[in-house]
Amino acid sequence: MIKKHAFSFKNALSGILWSLKTQTNFRTALFLSLLSIAGGFVFQIAKIEFLIILAMIAVGLAIETINTAIEEAIDAIHKDWSDEIKVAKDVSAAAMLIFSVMAFIIACIIFIPKIITL
Repeated sequence: MIKKHAFSFKNALSGILWSLKTQTNFRTALFLSLLSIAGGFVFQIAKIEFLIILAMIAVGLAIETINTAIEEAIDAIHKDWSDEIKVAKDVSAAAMLIFSVMAFIIACIIFIPKIITL
C-alpha cells in the first residue's frame, strides 16, 4: 500500500515539475504567491490572514494545474478546432480567472490597509 502511495506521490511531483518547466501561467502564479508570502512577513499580517493567503495559494495553484490538465487532455484527444473544444478550454480558463480576481480582491483587503499605515 505504501508503495502505491509513493508511486502516486512521484507522479504528482512529476506533474508539478512539468508545470513549472512548461507553463508560464503556473510560474507566474507561483511567483505572485511567493511575493504574497514575503509581503505577509514584511507587513506582519495576522495568523488568520496568513492562513487565508496560504489557502488561496493552494487553491490557485490547484486550479491552474487542473486548467492545464484539461487543455492538455483535450489537445491529446482532438487536434482539430471545434466550438465545443473552444468552450471547454474557455470555461476551464474562466475558472482560473474567477479565482484570480477574487484572490486579488482578498489580497487588497489584507494588504492595502497595511500599506496605507506606512
